[in-house]
Amino acid sequence: MARSALLNVMVQAVFKAGKSLARDFGEVQNLQVSLKGPADYVSQADRKAERIIREELMKARPTYGFLGEEGEEIKGTDGAHRWIVDPLDGTTNFLHGIPHFAISVALERQGEIVGAVVFNPATDELYTAERGGGAFLNDRRLRVGARKALSDAVIGTGTPHLGRGNHGKYLVELRHVMGEVAGIRRMGSASLDLAYVAAGRFDGFWERDLAAWDMAAGLLLIREAGGWSTDAEGGGKPLEAGSIVCGNEHIAKALREVIQRPIPSK
Repeated sequence: MARSALLNVMVQAVFKAGKSLARDFGEVQNLQVSLKGPADYVSQADRKAERIIREELMKARPTYGFLGEEGEEIKGTDGAHRWIVDPLDGTTNFLHGIPHFAISVALERQGEIVGAVVFNPATDELYTAERGGGAFLNDRRLRVGARKALSDAVIGTGTPHLGRGNHGKYLVELRHVMGEVAGIRRMGSASLDLAYVAAGRFDGFWERDLAAWDMAAGLLLIREAGGWSTDAEGGGKPLEAGSIVCGNEHIAKALREVIQRPIPSK
């Protein structure tokens, strides 16, 4: 696959940060961690990875803005471009020695995501996409799954936990979805979950209470793999709404309808 100069910059940045994360993952028990919120830890590895990515991207394009999970937003001087970065999506998995986490980098141009990279250093799986150029896993072209019926579908999700999210609302949604699908999976890294949708591993996915850096790269991966996405309320703007429902068009629309069902009366 041919990559643009900008996508190559993104890939090299995540590879460099990935080497750092892979080393730290091998010594996960020795990491220094500080409490960021209930059940939400930020590690030394997380901070270091964001610093590496920021330095690499800003060195290549110093006029671009930068929005990362671990630091304050840097406004760009060109006014049109912004990097959106999660240096370690799946921090809890990482700290527990579970090899399912990722670096996510997206490039936004005038409000639209035009470049995406999601990389899992533990498996060396690199997901990339550019607007109009398709989505790829390493060098393999991706397409979303072809299943049309929820009864045949495996659906990914993100679950609220201690101090995060509306537990009651989620349990109602889960109850509705459980009765309609072949299986539900909760993996713990939204950017990888969306990449799995693009790769056809998950037929669909839904989650609320997400930030831009959780979704930005994955949204482009799904679109370039022929998928469809909206927010949980059906407004069509996941980044603004902070929620996502996605899959191929048949699955995503059916899934959205299911999670919007009213709470059953007793």
